[in-house]
Amino acid sequence: MSALLSVTDAHVAYGKVEAVRSVSLEVGANEIVTIVGANGAGKTTLLSAIMGILPLKGRVAFAGQDLARLDIEDRVAMGLGLVPEHRELFVTMNVEDNLELGAFRIERSRAKSSIERVYTLFPRLKERRKQLAGTLSGGEQQMLAMGRALMGEPKLLMLDEPSLGLAPIIVADIFRIVTELRTSGVSVLLVEQNAQAALKIADQAYVMELGEFVLSGKASDIAANERVAASYLGFQHEGASVI
Repeated sequence: MSALLSVTDAHVAYGKVEAVRSVSLEVGANEIVTIVGANGAGKTTLLSAIMGILPLKGRVAFAGQDLARLDIEDRVAMGLGLVPEHRELFVTMNVEDNLELGAFRIERSRAKSSIERVYTLFPRLKERRKQLAGTLSGGEQQMLAMGRALMGEPKLLMLDEPSLGLAPIIVADIFRIVTELRTSGVSVLLVEQNAQAALKIADQAYVMELGEFVLSGKASDIAANERVAASYLGFQHEGASVI
């Protein structure tokens, strides 16, 4: 079975500085794939390039179609969604209005059912649907950013550092919802500094350092790797393998 998302030999540069080099990855249907690595490794740059925000040299295919000539709106219409690291909410608008903006490409009848699905996933958003987005807590804003992306009915949702700055109890809730998305048929490409949490829920994983993937494979195998454990998990596994 072909991958839902396929990235082949991707290079992304800021001027003369190459931030991503020779990167290839795949995300299958109903799969969570995580990219872990330190801040500045190139993870956010890669997601931005896949979404069409930054130019990319190489090949990106989604559902078998080359995305080279497609702009951001066309990629969203195909079923590709991105929740950026800084959420980018309309803070002077209420929760429900922010959600409705995420449904600009779908029919009104489908938008109504989409918002109900979002409220089922995030009941706290339903409770605060008339509250201004700028007055929500950090965790609630992250839920709103995810909910707005889901309003577009994505087949693949890319999440950039969803746990950043959140309390552990909120992080656990966010990651539980990510696993529910996989169950509902939405694939997830998860960029995350919290490697321990990400590797626990992911099917496949890539380790990124200085713009390149240095390791890839099953998430459980990556988590058991001694170098990964020491560098990103904060401990060492007895008898673990070394890269």
